[in-house]
Amino acid sequence: MPPKKITLTPPTQIESAPFTLNGRLSINFQNNRHSAGLHWNHQLKSDEIMLLAPLGQTVARITSDAQQATLDQGEQHFQAKDVEALMTQVLGWHLPLKGLYYWVLGLQASDSPASIERDDLGRISLLQQAGWNVEYLKYAESTPNSLPSRLQLSHEYLRVKIIIDEWDWNPK
Repeated sequence: MPPKKITLTPPTQIESAPFTLNGRLSINFQNNRHSAGLHWNHQLKSDEIMLLAPLGQTVARITSDAQQATLDQGEQHFQAKDVEALMTQVLGWHLPLKGLYYWVLGLQASDSPASIERDDLGRISLLQQAGWNVEYLKYAESTPNSLPSRLQLSHEYLRVKIIIDEWDWNPK
C-alpha cells in the first residue's frame, strides 16, 4: 500500500513538535511473530499508542504521561510508572518510547551516546544506542531532510519492523 500522506520535512523545532503517525509494525520476540497496525499520537507531555487488528479494530491502547503509563486490552487494564515497565510487565519485552520518539524521526536520542553510520545524503542508515540497533531501511524521499518510512529495531531477542505510512504534524 503506498503512503497516504507524508510531510517530507519535519518542523524546525523537532524536539518540541507533536505528531501523529500511522503505519504498521511486526514484532519477532523469541521466534513468536505478531503484526499490527500502528497509530501513535505524540503530544508534548503525553503519548497514545494504539495497536490495530487488520480491519482497524483497536487491539491494545497504551497511554503515558509524566506520572504513569496504562495499557488497555479488551477488558484488561494495566498500569505502571512508565511505558517500558508496563510493556515488560504485560508483554515480557519493551520498546524504549523515549528513544523511539527520536528514532522514528531519523535522529539519535539526546539522552545517551550513540554510534552512527550515515548514507550518501547524510541521513542515518544505522544507529546503535542504549543497547538497540536501529536500521533505516527506507526514507520517504531521496532528500537529506526526508523522514524515515521503514526502520528495523533489534535488541537481544527482539526485532521490530516499523513501516510509516502517514505523518501529521498538527495532531489534535
